[in-house]
Amino acid sequence: MSTRVVQNGPDLGDLSDFTFARRTWVHASPSVVYELISDVSMIATWSPNASDVTYDDGAGPHPGAWFSGRNRKGDREWTARSQVLEARPGAGFAFVVGGVDDGIVRWTWTMRPYGDGTEVSQEWRLLRTDPVLGETRGDVEELRDYMVISVETTLVSLARWVGENRRA
Repeated sequence: MSTRVVQNGPDLGDLSDFTFARRTWVHASPSVVYELISDVSMIATWSPNASDVTYDDGAGPHPGAWFSGRNRKGDREWTARSQVLEARPGAGFAFVVGGVDDGIVRWTWTMRPYGDGTEVSQEWRLLRTDPVLGETRGDVEELRDYMVISVETTLVSLARWVGENRRA
């Protein structure tokens, strides 16, 4: 995938420094984990930064579908629009903040059977620069590091929630 650089965003050079993935084990089948993750309204249940996430009217977990959600970082709060890129029941779910054609960040969830549960991975990948992410390389590095903690918190919360509210 080629990386586009926006002229008015910070020059970050190689964007591979701005991607990471974390994983956890969840005591549920891949199909159950997929149902939870692809129901974007559930993200606020686990994420420390997202709330009020909903698909557009008539949309659902299929490629091309749009959804909106509130995000917060510190005392900043904003609404983001995202578009589903991939929806493979029991295997993967991905979306792009800002839309597939010109998005800023891609979020990818993958699920694979592991023992009597599922290994769940969540990846964050910067697709292009934009001033909304920060004005300097340091700003974007700080955002990435913040998102690492957010993803780790989300995955731990997901695993705990599934353990407490287990569905086959």
